[in-house]
Amino acid sequence: MGYSSTTAVFLLLIVIPLSTAVLDSHYYDQTCPQAEHIISDTIRNASLYDSKVPARLLRMFFHDCFVRGCDASILLDSTPGNKAEKDGPPNISIRSFYVIEQAKVKLEKACPRTVSCADIIAIAARDVVTQSGGPRWEVLKGRKDGKISKASETTANLPAPSFNITQLIQSFAKRGLEIKDLVALSGGHTLGFSHCSSFQSRLRSFTSTLDLDPTLNAIFAESLRQKCPHHNRSPNAGTFLDTTSSKFDNDYYKQIVSGKGVFGSDQALLNDYRTKWIVESFARDEWFFFKEFVGSMVKLGNVGVKSLGDGEVRSKCSVVNSS
Repeated sequence: MGYSSTTAVFLLLIVIPLSTAVLDSHYYDQTCPQAEHIISDTIRNASLYDSKVPARLLRMFFHDCFVRGCDASILLDSTPGNKAEKDGPPNISIRSFYVIEQAKVKLEKACPRTVSCADIIAIAARDVVTQSGGPRWEVLKGRKDGKISKASETTANLPAPSFNITQLIQSFAKRGLEIKDLVALSGGHTLGFSHCSSFQSRLRSFTSTLDLDPTLNAIFAESLRQKCPHHNRSPNAGTFLDTTSSKFDNDYYKQIVSGKGVFGSDQALLNDYRTKWIVESFARDEWFFFKEFVGSMVKLGNVGVKSLGDGEVRSKCSVVNSS
């Protein structure tokens, strides 16, 4: 069952107290009722100007929540005494931090010091999915912004494209996320592009005895080799993560079933009995994928949420408030 022309709508109006703060889908109804409209318009305009924005903002949400929880620590700028998350190796290519800042400037004019940067990221992640043809859901809100951001924590906490299934399961479990969440959230790769550096180890000298990763479709592997020649020096060389990279759909899973997962961590999902059936189910049934993706996004959005006791509402997303 697919949703090619209409957007699936999943309403999650519940309050989920999984952290020190209680989140609520109606959090800004009285204090800033126009908040989501402002964010949505900003995201739509930015995406029209730059087609890479949707994938980058969705990835931003994942990367923020996996390091110190969903607290917008990924948005803080580095200082002379501290290299921040946005300058960590996994985040260098995100680059669309300015879009969140644009939304924040508009929100500060409409409702000063009310909407947190962490909530803007969560709402933006939902909006890029919906605006790309995927499902819509009610985002739970009320997160506060963190005050600490360290680049060294990115590599240590973010799952790498080369992770095997055990490493992936362990990484997600540390955030209270289950195996089905791992497979569903990996579907975010249906939007986006990868540079050669993230998968070229699968194409040449894979092991001491194998030149090519045997889980890769041979014809697909040759196409990747052409895009990423042996002595590639182009910083922009790479490939899209599925065949419909600007559309949020279940094509990512169909590609994996065909042996065309770009990352080793993508293809690993098909090669383990714990995840294989979920991949195959999502490949067959887009509606089922949408449903599970929404549930997993809500769970991810509750990871490490901060309250006013240990966070704040930044007036500018790139710097903490002055004392």
